Amino acid sequence: MSNNQWFQYPVKAQPHHTDYAGIVWHGSYINWMEEARVQYLTNQGVEYTDLIALGCELPVVEMSLRYHKGMKLGTSAIVKSRISSYRGVRIQWEQNIFSAQEEHTYVTAQITLVAVDRQNQKILRQPPHLLQNILGELTS
Repeated sequence: MSNNQWFQYPVKAQPHHTDYAGIVWHGSYINWMEEARVQYLTNQGVEYTDLIALGCELPVVEMSLRYHKGMKLGTSAIVKSRISSYRGVRIQWEQNIFSAQEEHTYVTAQITLVAVDRQNQKILRQPPHLLQNILGELTS
C-alpha cells in the first residue's frame, strides 16, 4: 500500500454515538478516526499492543477537523485514512468520513501523531523499528 491509497474503515452511528436529537456527537467522529488509524496499522503488521510492549505510544499532538454535515443515528459511513507524510518525528494522517456511497462528506481531518516513550513521556527521535519500517514503506 502506497501513501496515495486510502484505507477504508466502516462505521455505523449507534445510539451511544448521538445526542438527544439523534445526530452524531462530534467526539464520536474522533473516536472512529482513532479506531481507523489503529486498524490501518494492524493491517500493515503493526499491532498497537506490540508498540506498547516496546514502550512506545502514538499520541495525537495536532488535529484539524472540519465538520461538513451532521450524521444521523443508524447511518453507515466509511472512515478513509492514509499517512500523508512522515518527517522527523511527525506522522501526518489525512482522514475523511463519508457516507457509505460517498455522496456526503461528514468530516475532513488532518492529524499529527508522534512516537513517545511511555516511561518518561518524551518524544522518541526514532520510533521502534517495527513502526519505522512500515512508515518508510508507506510514505516512499
